[in-house]
Amino acid sequence: MSGRGVSEEYMEYLEGYARILADASGTGRRLTREELDSRRVLGERAAEAGLGLRAMVGAHMAATRAHWPTGSGASVDGVLAAAAQALDAFAEGYERAQRHAVRQEEVARREFIDDLLYGRSDLGRLAQRAERYGLRLSYEHAVAVAQGSVAYDEGDPVPREVERALIGRFGDRSILLTTKDGRLVCIAPGDQDDVLAYFAKQAFAATGGGRVAIGRPQSGAAGVVQSYEEALNALDLAERLELDEPVLRAADLLVYPVLTRDRQAMADLVESALGPLRQARGGAQPLLDTLTVYFDSGCVSAEAARRLSLSVRAFTYRLERIHKLTGADPSDPVHRYPLQTAVIGARLLDWPA
Repeated sequence: MSGRGVSEEYMEYLEGYARILADASGTGRRLTREELDSRRVLGERAAEAGLGLRAMVGAHMAATRAHWPTGSGASVDGVLAAAAQALDAFAEGYERAQRHAVRQEEVARREFIDDLLYGRSDLGRLAQRAERYGLRLSYEHAVAVAQGSVAYDEGDPVPREVERALIGRFGDRSILLTTKDGRLVCIAPGDQDDVLAYFAKQAFAATGGGRVAIGRPQSGAAGVVQSYEEALNALDLAERLELDEPVLRAADLLVYPVLTRDRQAMADLVESALGPLRQARGGAQPLLDTLTVYFDSGCVSAEAARRLSLSVRAFTYRLERIHKLTGADPSDPVHRYPLQTAVIGARLLDWPA
């Protein structure tokens, strides 16, 4: 095909186009399946070569003008119909190649995120892949995880809304926003706490009051995994302890992993301090709830009674009953610490259930 009016770089993607115009325009026939397939293949090749679709449409128009059939049997409608069919097939192949590239990119991104958050893959290769997504794993990073009432995927409106807000506020600051196991995950440089704080604010709003946990900044690829696991553990603790705070920081909750590090010792403390509550009418749970609310309200009986919808007198009776059964007085500072620690342990260990 002659290159009249067509840039040299586009010539190979217009192979056979002049012949198609000449053959189809004279008879007014539609392009054959083979001809359409050849256009789709060329469209795919153009996309893979990184050529723009607008530029290729322009090249087709230039080639149409340059090779307009001049024979007596050629009609304007026939030429335009053949050109339209050829260009439509070309665009179909181009878009198909783009969709395939997008799917491959999505798969590669998901594999990278899984490897990063689970600590898999060779560290050197993982670091190289991380740079593609704006992360430099030699630096410190912190991970925030947001959990809503439903599970989210990357293409859902909520993650897109949060991502738009982050990009609008901070631009490209080596931030990676993704989803994992239905939760939103934000990875940011460890020295940019304002990014994670803003993520927490936006995620709380976008999820309709979901909870966000932020892990501590950690170095290296293993540090990302550790910070991520700290955030997940904070969410788990918040659920088990029924914490009300919408934003939790792992650094503020370090006492709880310490308390449960020796699980058997904690179980022994819970059984020793709270086991006698099983003798109460209705079992241990109502009195355990009484202690939980009492400690959560700062050991103020009036406030605890209000939270439990009890009279102060009825609440005081419950404290006296606890004292009688356990031998420990919740209002006595000497007894309060081991009793409160046992109550925390009971919530962490789901005792007495």
